[in-house]
Amino acid sequence: MTTTEPEIVTYEQRGAVALVTMNRPSYRNAQNSAMTYALDDAFYRAAADDSVKVIVLAGSGEHFSAGHDIGTPGRDVDESFERRSGLWWDHVGKEGVDSRFARESEVYLGMCRRWRELPKPTIAMVQGACIAGGLMLAWCCDLIVAADDAFFADPVVRMGIPGVEYFAHPWVMGPRFAKEFLFTGDRVYADRALSLGMVNRVVSRQELEHSVFELADRIAQMPRLGLALTKKAVNQAEDQMGLRAGMDSVFGLHHAAHAHNAEVGGGSLAGHDARSMKDASDG
Repeated sequence: MTTTEPEIVTYEQRGAVALVTMNRPSYRNAQNSAMTYALDDAFYRAAADDSVKVIVLAGSGEHFSAGHDIGTPGRDVDESFERRSGLWWDHVGKEGVDSRFARESEVYLGMCRRWRELPKPTIAMVQGACIAGGLMLAWCCDLIVAADDAFFADPVVRMGIPGVEYFAHPWVMGPRFAKEFLFTGDRVYADRALSLGMVNRVVSRQELEHSVFELADRIAQMPRLGLALTKKAVNQAEDQMGLRAGMDSVFGLHHAAHAHNAEVGGGSLAGHDARSMKDASDG
């Protein structure tokens, strides 16, 4: 009897809405490169399908996403990527910044920027944990609807790193709270996230899927081009407020931190792994 591995990302269409679901629930949907490219395939599919008007991004199981994969058996940091978001060389076989900068430019910052520009409205449907790299996946969506059990955190300052690669913090939650969010690494629960403007709506866990699809169906009644141009208009305004340039500048600081960690010992993550980061957060 043969068994097949479950799809790492699933795709389903419900009327005019495409549901794209991260499917590594045993690892809280930790994002490896295989998931990155499977998400990209799904988003391309939805973008190319004229019958799709809105895209919902979800995570299977109890949590939306625990962030980048830094310790599961499926971690694929040393495998080649496909180089879809830019022309930078493959990171495999390179050392130090020559490797890390290439990989993170592609699979983290570059991919999230691509997905932000997808010309159809996207809604992140968030339950449970949305941590570090999980924030990037939610933040590149246009809207976020959170369950009442959702929480958000970016604890990577514990590694000496000034936030995740897609550094949207000051624009998503305002600069003063962004500092508190990063300085403490504390969890921000759904009700506080709503008051800060980090999410659009908070609903009960039981009503999450129904509420998201009700919203998506309402949006899908609008003309496709009107939605695309409106999305582009708001994104351009946000970039005029410094989002893109700010990300570029912080990406350099991010890699300065990685390089410092590797130079002084303990590797680019300052000796941390998934377990130590979770233990520190839970403590």
